[in-house]
Amino acid sequence: MPAKRSIVSLTPDERQTLEELTKKGKAAAAKINHARILLKADVNHPDGGWLDQDISKALNISTRTIERVRQRFVEESLDKALTRHPRQSSPRRRLDGEAEAHLVVLTCSSAPSGYSRWTLRLLADQMVVLGYVESISHESVRQVLKKTSLSLG
Repeated sequence: MPAKRSIVSLTPDERQTLEELTKKGKAAAAKINHARILLKADVNHPDGGWLDQDISKALNISTRTIERVRQRFVEESLDKALTRHPRQSSPRRRLDGEAEAHLVVLTCSSAPSGYSRWTLRLLADQMVVLGYVESISHESVRQVLKKTSLSLG
């Protein structure tokens, strides 16, 4: 078994804060669970210093969660360890409203010579050629057209 990298060593004040948090039960469940993890993992307390597997069994929490809570406590702070890590924001939009409008106009126009109709790849390439975007994939074009209820048929 690999050695623990994140050793939790709570001060008496931190321990008291965590104990009050778990006894009151007036916080989010995840926050209370993280507090319990830190209390069980504390090497400065006679009842503490548990192994991750033992904490996992006692609290019914995955060992990976326990590792992350330990790591955030050691590397960041008690407050950061108690709160959930914010989720990644959704990917940024490839096209703004103006570029979307240009794409719609382009889609409604006649296809380039040599082609009977527009394809997603042709539209993506033409958007770059015309300078509306630096780069765009055919999938992004498809999503915009779907959102605006346009079809290439």
